Amino acid sequence: MAAAAACGGEAAARPPLAFSPCDRRLLAVSGSDGRLRVWEAAGSRLRHEYVPSAHLSAACTCLAWAPPGGRPPPDKDGPQRKKRKSEAAEVDKQLDILAIGTAVGSILLYSTVKGELQSKLDGGHDNRINCVRWHQDNYCLYSCSEDKHIVEWNTQTCKVKCKWKGDNSSVSSLCISPDGKMLLSAGRTIKLWDLETKEVYRHFTGHATSVSSLMFTTVKPMNENKSFDGITGLYFLSGAIHDRLLSVWQIRSDRKEKNAVMSFTVTDEPTFIDLTVSEVKEEPVKLAVVCRDGQLHLFEHILNGYCKKPLTSNCTIQIATPGNDGDSTPKPVPILAAAFCTDKQSLLLVYGNTLQPIIERVSLNTSESHICLIRDVQKVLALKTDVAVTKVKTPVVNSDTKVLVPGIPGHSAAVKTPSSGKEKNKSKRKPGETEDSIEERLGALDIDVSKVKTPGGLPQTDSFAVLLVQGLESNDSDILNKVLNTRKETLIKNTVARMPIHAVIPLLHELTKRLQGNPYSASQMVRWLKCVFTLHASYLSTLPDLIPQLGMLYQLMESRVKTLQKLSRLNGRLFLLVTQVAASETVQDVTEVNQTAKLVYEDESSEEEGSDDEMIADKDSDENWDEDEEKEEQSEEQDMTVEKEINGDSDLEPENESEEE
Repeated sequence: MAAAAACGGEAAARPPLAFSPCDRRLLAVSGSDGRLRVWEAAGSRLRHEYVPSAHLSAACTCLAWAPPGGRPPPDKDGPQRKKRKSEAAEVDKQLDILAIGTAVGSILLYSTVKGELQSKLDGGHDNRINCVRWHQDNYCLYSCSEDKHIVEWNTQTCKVKCKWKGDNSSVSSLCISPDGKMLLSAGRTIKLWDLETKEVYRHFTGHATSVSSLMFTTVKPMNENKSFDGITGLYFLSGAIHDRLLSVWQIRSDRKEKNAVMSFTVTDEPTFIDLTVSEVKEEPVKLAVVCRDGQLHLFEHILNGYCKKPLTSNCTIQIATPGNDGDSTPKPVPILAAAFCTDKQSLLLVYGNTLQPIIERVSLNTSESHICLIRDVQKVLALKTDVAVTKVKTPVVNSDTKVLVPGIPGHSAAVKTPSSGKEKNKSKRKPGETEDSIEERLGALDIDVSKVKTPGGLPQTDSFAVLLVQGLESNDSDILNKVLNTRKETLIKNTVARMPIHAVIPLLHELTKRLQGNPYSASQMVRWLKCVFTLHASYLSTLPDLIPQLGMLYQLMESRVKTLQKLSRLNGRLFLLVTQVAASETVQDVTEVNQTAKLVYEDESSEEEGSDDEMIADKDSDENWDEDEEKEEQSEEQDMTVEKEINGDSDLEPENESEEE
């Protein structure tokens, strides 16, 4: 028997979940909130809840239970005292190890027996892990990732044993052969590896999209005359995202045949697949396929070679809610997973939501082609809540004690028995009695009218709280719109603080309903949600059924937050484009400024002043000319005297001339 959920590849429709091998005793579910929950199949009771330290940044992408009979991985705290043989054997028998692949490339090994993290495998991948598969030997684990590699781990030493490139694109699914010597890996094409040499043994065509699941359907070849080498002649099944055909492949001795030998058709993309392995030639393979649309398809076929036409399901199972007194139509309930029991004649169905799934065992009846099961999910969850163990203790109340405050919904409070018909008749007014006036009733209630009246007639927080409770109880949209559409933060805070405790859950349901409306209404409801969670967090934390109560609100907030980053980028780009367009339009609209002078002023006295200046300039130039001539004459005379002195022709004085004579 083999079971496999859609390995958490690129487009896993729902959070990963997996049944424990062989007995199907436990169901592990990793919710959208990052918490790992282990449920008991019998009774749908929560057994373990584990919150990884990095559950927000490193979400769980795939799960795989360790095969029974292996030794446990070492504790993260190191070796401890040696145990006795009987004690060790008992632990080995009961030990259930769960491998958890994360979005950051690490693998967590969680022990459901001890309820704690055993060890962490890190250093093998640097991207999202798509699938993990245990070898028959519990020491060995195989994983594939978006980084295109396949890693073989030694879980005893928590180290990488071997690592090799599995494909040119991301590797999305793995499956180990029945004899443990071969490994199937798939991205878009499917490869069969020899685990000793790490070489490709066979190639198969694969699918047009990423393969989400791989599993062997037979453990022995159908032709028993030939010798069996452990792999030749076996069939295996593959499914891919966005593909409504499940393909069946046969490993043949020749390398020429690479196409699928047959296929099964379903209504939508498969999200969970389980099958019973055929061990005898005449034994048919039973296949249970859960699709994205919430339907379950059952197939039963004997694998005996090539089949050209796709095979349709023998039976289709759906689950719906009953209509209430004919007023409301039945609503479909999605099936999350299905697994065959050990007798191969009954199925375990998992339906509802991943935060609190319902597990039910049903018998197989493939005589009808279509079966619709009617299940009241709300009633089943209410019964589970009453039976569930809670830490909230209800005090023992004496019969003589007078209870002044009614029990709070969600807690195990004493329920007052309904009164009999005689008591109802006593409460009725007799024909001869007079009815009290409103004034007498107000006097009996001891209401101070002066406190009720407010200046200006404006409603206060007390009246808002009363109106809110009345609107929730009567489901009056007018009253609720009047109260919930207020924008004052202080008014909202005081109203939530003064409202009774029993109205908190109905208010959260109303806010969740209004969050799904237009964006303006959603932004208004967020203010109320903030005040409710801030002021009533202590009360909400004590409710045992808080998860199903707020499951829809959490999923709604998650879907809104996922698109926030993309919308922010789009808003920034649009803002840049709009500002650029507006700037270009403003530049075009500005008129050119006429720079020609509108008025030119000329002074009449400018010409006369100019002529006077010219005359003054002429006089100055004439004076300068005369001075220049005088200087030139003086210089010439000096030159003449110098030449005479040189030549000896200088004029002598009369006295000197007479002496010479």
